Amino acid sequence: MFGRRAKSSLMEYFEEEKVRRLLRIDQLIEAMRRVLAEFSAGKWKQPLRGVLAQDGGFFGVMPASGDSMGIKMVTFYPHNAGTELPTHMAVIALFDPKTGEPLALMDGRYITKMRTAAVSVVATDALAAADAEVLALLGAGVQAQAHLELLPHVRRFKEIRVWNHHREKADRFAEQHSIKAMDLEKAVRGADVVVTATSAREPVLKGEWLKPGAHVNAVGASRPDWRELDDEAMRNVVIVDSYEGARHEAGDVILSGVTPYAELGEILNGSKRVAPGVTTIFKSLGMAVEDVAAAKLVYEASLGGTGAVPSH
Repeated sequence: MFGRRAKSSLMEYFEEEKVRRLLRIDQLIEAMRRVLAEFSAGKWKQPLRGVLAQDGGFFGVMPASGDSMGIKMVTFYPHNAGTELPTHMAVIALFDPKTGEPLALMDGRYITKMRTAAVSVVATDALAAADAEVLALLGAGVQAQAHLELLPHVRRFKEIRVWNHHREKADRFAEQHSIKAMDLEKAVRGADVVVTATSAREPVLKGEWLKPGAHVNAVGASRPDWRELDDEAMRNVVIVDSYEGARHEAGDVILSGVTPYAELGEILNGSKRVAPGVTTIFKSLGMAVEDVAAAKLVYEASLGGTGAVPSH
């Protein structure tokens, strides 16, 4: 249930710092686990993401409704990399699903960053080997950092590797986090869990490098003509967040011609299962239901109903 604020002529805007303070990571992970299962059970309404190309970037609108209702408006400008501006920026508007009342408007950049990693945590928990010890991060940006922070919630990694197209960036990331920077193939071979979080438009991960039984969280290549994984990698058991999204937006799925085996929510709600020991690919595009559910956590924490504490 949504709480209520005193009536005001102005709806509150939650700056990123306030979102960071209110969003608890343990609650976020559980919210993603719940909302993904509900989505695949048909309990949410979510149209395909609308995307407009604009001056070398993309502007997307992502509405969803279920036990909460809202819309994320997000921009992706790849050429912002290396500047003071992030490549992804967003705003989320939250509404009461029973009355339609606007409740809050909040910065969505931190939510996008952390819910993406939280969904990978849920996928890893469901699909990766229970004794997974080696993590490989392909990419050394925002998502690599978020996954490095969140994946240890479900697996105890004894070795963490990082690769980046720019070796100096991987070296800095490795030094900052006390992990190992490696060449691409070496980073992947023998890894139990691999995260592809790159800006690649052509495959960087080859299936022949994957250890049997490895699990891959593929979170880059969010356009229908972009890829991070080659055909051999995509011939493994492919799980997606949304069948519809994958058919229209996931270049890894579209260009390889594979048919996804399941939505992650179907694995979570028990309607489909994956045999132990198989190699799994989770293609994550991100969904509005995830953003809206995360925004609801922030809003309710602001009302004092969750005993929220800082997430770091």
